[in-house]
Amino acid sequence: MSGETKFWLIRHAPVDGPRGVIHGPDAPADLSHAVAFAALKAKLPSGARALCSPARRTRETALALGLDPVEEANFREQDFGAWTGRRHDDLTMEPGAAYQAFWESPAGNRPPGGESFVDQIARARDGLAGLPAGEAILVVHSGTIRAVLAIALDLEPDNALRFVIDPLSLTRIDRLDGGWRVVAVNQRWWLP
Repeated sequence: MSGETKFWLIRHAPVDGPRGVIHGPDAPADLSHAVAFAALKAKLPSGARALCSPARRTRETALALGLDPVEEANFREQDFGAWTGRRHDDLTMEPGAAYQAFWESPAGNRPPGGESFVDQIARARDGLAGLPAGEAILVVHSGTIRAVLAIALDLEPDNALRFVIDPLSLTRIDRLDGGWRVVAVNQRWWLP
């Protein structure tokens, strides 16, 4: 592949739902932060290709930014399997050690019926490989952005999980002919 690709990676708006839950793909976005949306929209290039994961919250966020995104399954959030829709607090109280064991090595372990962060990195790599040179806006999840950072910086998966990726933040990365350039991570210039 030749040519530079500039990526604008946006984490979706906060979920409009209870906190402490592992939300599924049908969870809606809270689109009420008009200042953040306006500031973020002003930073985006016009005419760029727009993509989102198949999750409702990423599509709603993209539409609120005035984008017309194409859904790309490779950019979906990590699949937490049987834990999807459940509260973290409830999972810690369950008999057995599955939940505790997962957090001992969260990058490589898989929740029951789910996938690991390592699996998510492989999917994200496939998704990126399918994008041509140019400009692309990806409205995705924190895990997806961490996966792309792992790829760009050649990080061990456990190390990539250290990045904080806030809702409605912007991460800018360029794919160059000879490697990657990280321009910014987790920008939230709209905060007071």
